[in-house]
Amino acid sequence: MHCFQSLQQDGAFFLRQPRQFSQFFRRGSVSALDDMADQQVVQFFRCIGHRHDGILQNSGLKTSPDARAPILYADDVPELPEVETIAQGLNRRVANDAIESVWIGSRKQPLKSPAALLACTLEGKRIVRVHRAGKHIVFDLDQGRAPRQTRDRKSSRRGRPSRPRSPRQSSPPVQWIVHLGMTGRLMVSDAASALPKHTHLVAKLASGRELRFVDPRMFGKLSIHTGGFDPGGVEPLEASEEQFLALFKRRKTPIKSALLNQKLLRGVGNIYADESLFRAAIAPRRRAATLTRAELRRLRLSVREVLSEAIAAGGSSISDYVDADGEAGWFQLRHRVYGREGEPCLVCGAAIRRIVLAGRSSHYCSQCQK
Repeated sequence: MHCFQSLQQDGAFFLRQPRQFSQFFRRGSVSALDDMADQQVVQFFRCIGHRHDGILQNSGLKTSPDARAPILYADDVPELPEVETIAQGLNRRVANDAIESVWIGSRKQPLKSPAALLACTLEGKRIVRVHRAGKHIVFDLDQGRAPRQTRDRKSSRRGRPSRPRSPRQSSPPVQWIVHLGMTGRLMVSDAASALPKHTHLVAKLASGRELRFVDPRMFGKLSIHTGGFDPGGVEPLEASEEQFLALFKRRKTPIKSALLNQKLLRGVGNIYADESLFRAAIAPRRRAATLTRAELRRLRLSVREVLSEAIAAGGSSISDYVDADGEAGWFQLRHRVYGREGEPCLVCGAAIRRIVLAGRSSHYCSQCQK
């Protein structure tokens, strides 16, 4: 029988599988929790980020008024501003450093590429640059330190200049791709510092430091990619007006769902989609195809504005997010709708509403957004 603590641990799974979440409660599992106070179960819902009001009502659980209080949801993967902030911080700290050795833990969940491939590929490589692609952190690697120039001894003794040796055939560029998932962190640490729990990879650097990947929930992924990594979709900070308009003009899905579609626009997640729609005065349930050119132009500018401001603020620290230096972002202090359900709109004073679209919570003002 699940205890409250194990339910909290399983919450991340249910967040990714809302249909199984519903089935879990419909098949009577709630009755197996009769040794827990109702409010503990309600707190479980709140802890994992979804209240599923209909399931609560059907289960017969009693909810207090406090159970309906506004909450900040912990189910959000770091979005474009958070990943950009981390990538910039890592690039400042580890670019041009070399990876001497790699230790990989026994858990296979975080590994998208085999452990042996990760280790043999990373060892001996120099980190050329760290940057972002969508919601992924990309390490551009080369073959390590430049080899020493060698001279032909026989030619040198005769006093003639030696012929340069023909270079070996260059191998294709290699990239290390990191997706942080919900709770993944990349930490640049002193080698003597204690190894955090849930550390899955340690790369020992030539500078004497260590680059560590820590992920309690193990939804993050580590992989090796040969050539230019492309996660798909259009980069929102680089999309031209015509590119942006073409993405949505024939989409029948709600504009909020279309914004979250990483095959269309990469890197935008729940927080910044809500904030962008509010600034553009567009309701999240509007079908994308019904938006006028003027509305789409306004939305494009809002997306760029919100993402740029969030990057400057270091991202939004809603759950476990911290940057490469361990510092929390503060853009959450400037949220106008996200996580503010029931609070007055900062423009018109109407209560901010929350709905669920495609399994994701959406926050909006019914008066300002049409």
